[in-house]
Amino acid sequence: MPAEHHHHHESHRSHHAGWLRAAVLGANDGLISTGSLVLGMATAQATPATILLSGLAGLVAGALSMAAGEYVSVSSQSDAEEADIRIERAALEQHPEAELQELTQIYIHRGLEPALARQVAEQLTAHDDLAAHLRDEVGIHEVQRARPVQAAMASAGAFTLGALPPVLLAWLWSGPGLATVVVASSLVLLAVLGYVAERVAGGGGIKGALRVLLWGSLAQAATALIGWLFGVNVG
Repeated sequence: MPAEHHHHHESHRSHHAGWLRAAVLGANDGLISTGSLVLGMATAQATPATILLSGLAGLVAGALSMAAGEYVSVSSQSDAEEADIRIERAALEQHPEAELQELTQIYIHRGLEPALARQVAEQLTAHDDLAAHLRDEVGIHEVQRARPVQAAMASAGAFTLGALPPVLLAWLWSGPGLATVVVASSLVLLAVLGYVAERVAGGGGIKGALRVLLWGSLAQAATALIGWLFGVNVG
């Protein structure tokens, strides 16, 4: 009876590293910076309209800043990758035998016998020489290629989602105690975000929550202190 063949697929965490980093960074930044801004304005006894306007301005400016920064940063990485691709393509056209030998040496250093390494190098070269060299010589993998637009959109979207809770509170909370509500809700959301981010990355979650809580608490304490020290009605 023929053996059954089962398709086995492994989902590796590192395949999601690019968008995960941008999303976590954006959400953290949105929640911490906008929440701290609203908190600082509230402790400075600003009017509700001024607090809301400050939160909205922080949300829009922060989202655009995150998108621009991420796009420029990842574009630089993409430019470097494109330069390496041009170099490898030219080398393969001008020195094919030397490039084949270089690929063979890479596989020998990884533990293959010389004859087998040569055979593997020849077969991979025949299949897709450029892809083989980019992957095994340069270290450029398709799943980890730089994608500036995707990174920019993820950062801006995540920042906006992170900044929305304090802005909505500034809009909807009409009574006293806005500062307390912003602090409590922001810390809870930061803990959840840190926990989920580490779990998605393959960790336990607790350390991620504590890391985000620490920096979020420091940011909120600093802005609350500034607002309390000035204590000026800026409305």
